[in-house]
Amino acid sequence: MEKKEAYRKKFEAKLDEWKAEVDKLKAKAKQKQVDAETDYKDEIETIREKREELKGKLKKLEEAGEEAWEDLKQGIEKSSSELKNSVDRAIKKFS
Repeated sequence: MEKKEAYRKKFEAKLDEWKAEVDKLKAKAKQKQVDAETDYKDEIETIREKREELKGKLKKLEEAGEEAWEDLKQGIEKSSSELKNSVDRAIKKFS
């Protein structure tokens, strides 16, 4: 009878040990989820800022005279490229 009880206790101890390991994994997964959500929000905010910047430059273009629009072109191209890169980076990171 003693062997049976020792055997049972051995596996109960293993169950407790494995439960503790699972609890650690859950905590790590939760932290990774929080980190991923923060990264996601940061990427979305960057995209939003780049989009607003480009919209502002396009508004200036709309208001600019025929001679001045050439001066705005380089800034628009740069903003467009930065926005595209931000979107591409977010897609790659979260796909």
